[in-house]
Amino acid sequence: MTLEQLRIFAEVAARQHITQAAAHLNMTQSAVSAAITALESRHRVTLFDRVGRSIVLNETGRLFLKEAHAVLASAKAAEAALMDLSGLMHGELSIMASQTVAGYWLAPRLAEYQKRYPGIALGVRIANTSEVADAVAEGRAEIGLIEWPNERRSVSARMVATDEMIVVIAPGHAWADGKPRSVRDFPTTAWILRETGSGTRRAFESLLEGAAMSIGSLAIPLSLPGNETVIGVVETGAGATLMSRSIVAPLLRSGALVEANVPALPRPFFLLRHQERYRSKAADAFDDMVSASGGSQQA
Repeated sequence: MTLEQLRIFAEVAARQHITQAAAHLNMTQSAVSAAITALESRHRVTLFDRVGRSIVLNETGRLFLKEAHAVLASAKAAEAALMDLSGLMHGELSIMASQTVAGYWLAPRLAEYQKRYPGIALGVRIANTSEVADAVAEGRAEIGLIEWPNERRSVSARMVATDEMIVVIAPGHAWADGKPRSVRDFPTTAWILRETGSGTRRAFESLLEGAAMSIGSLAIPLSLPGNETVIGVVETGAGATLMSRSIVAPLLRSGALVEANVPALPRPFFLLRHQERYRSKAADAFDDMVSASGGSQQA
């Protein structure tokens, strides 16, 4: 068993699609298939169920995936330790951010980091808040950036910025009349929301919890995995949504969306790091850069 085989297995398991995994790994489909077959044959196990032209990770595969991630994380930490000897002249930093953070807050900070440390390659991935927290906990990302507290064992969270969540609707929506409304009015309109597990969804649920209301009391025709898709549906007049002011600011200026007269919800952004895994100098440098810009409150 090699690290390369484990890396290929983890990628195929994540996508459960040989062709997509091969494209992401910049390998041929046959090479990826051969690596999976070799892994299964050598250890006399079946990691994926072949269903027609599709492959599905089976129970053996799911159990093995956890161990594969642990080995890959350890190998990555060992590589980071060696890279540190170069004094930030070269190396790699893995960052995973939630969609809202990546959408506008992260970009200028990545640019500044590359300006300071051009020899460090940045591997940036985007997922929802829960997935980001899982990646840091499992060692698949050294830095995590999320927009809502999401506790994981041995993962520290520090507030690095504050966002503002607002309710937005289409100009023709009944709430576009400017009349004050509160959470108690939420059952009077349909809601187009982000998926469960996202920080934006968690922020919405926190508003309901503060008013002792259940999400089951609302009409939610759609829950969608992406800010852009949610916004696109809201623009049609299908309902209201809660979204970062920074994300919808251009649409508010153009008149495509209107801010409802509902009190805004402050929302912190958090930087996540594992407390026990090896901390590379590349990650420390990113951490220090973000801290220098303000917002170093522990969470």
